[in-house]
Amino acid sequence: MAVDTPLSIQFLLCPLVLLSLLWVTAPYGRHFKPGWGPALPNRIAWFLMELPALLTIAWLVLGHPLGAHPAALVPLALWVFHYAYRTLLFPALMRPSDHTFPVLLVVFAIAFNLLNGYNNANALIANAQADSSLSGWNFWAGGAMFALGFALHAHSDAVIRGLRRPGETDYRIPQGGLFRWVGSPHYLGEIVQWCGWAVMTWSLAGLAFALFTLCNLAPRAVSNHRWYRTRFTDYPRNRKILIPGLL
Repeated sequence: MAVDTPLSIQFLLCPLVLLSLLWVTAPYGRHFKPGWGPALPNRIAWFLMELPALLTIAWLVLGHPLGAHPAALVPLALWVFHYAYRTLLFPALMRPSDHTFPVLLVVFAIAFNLLNGYNNANALIANAQADSSLSGWNFWAGGAMFALGFALHAHSDAVIRGLRRPGETDYRIPQGGLFRWVGSPHYLGEIVQWCGWAVMTWSLAGLAFALFTLCNLAPRAVSNHRWYRTRFTDYPRNRKILIPGLL
């Protein structure tokens, strides 16, 4: 069997990213620090990073003769829905700030999104070639997980945005929703969502993306939890990092 090099690269990135982020917190947002080269305003950075994820898979799938097969088109529609939110709506709703995202991280994110979009486009085309059905348990279970994860992270994003009034820059402790139990429910939502994608597409590319999401966001959740506990003496001591009641 031929080795799928792009997919192998994505799997290899997972432990590298996990170990790197456990050692050094990615310097953007509340963790921004100088010394990482030029930085971009947060809205521009998010748009540039997420745009390849929105366009790559759509271009590859819709440009393929089997792109209209339901096994490719329906998951693609869910992917596009998510990344339309992340690319267009999410940055538009952010409170603007000047220099909070190093260009170096933007370039890495663009490269990853190109790779990830390519691998998952191939997975959807393969499902179409196999004439996969949308009636299987995995599609409905994965789709439900995807929807639940998206709702959780979109709601948590809204809670965080609501902490500041226009012109304010101070941080506050998020309250309400799943913030009652964990410090980073928006990250938990994304992890659940892409685990659902992996189940729904039943593909190695989906598994690679779900694993990368976990390796990328779990260390960030740990860093955020530590930051809040250091900054706020009244931060809830029973609030977990990522999984209610467990971690």
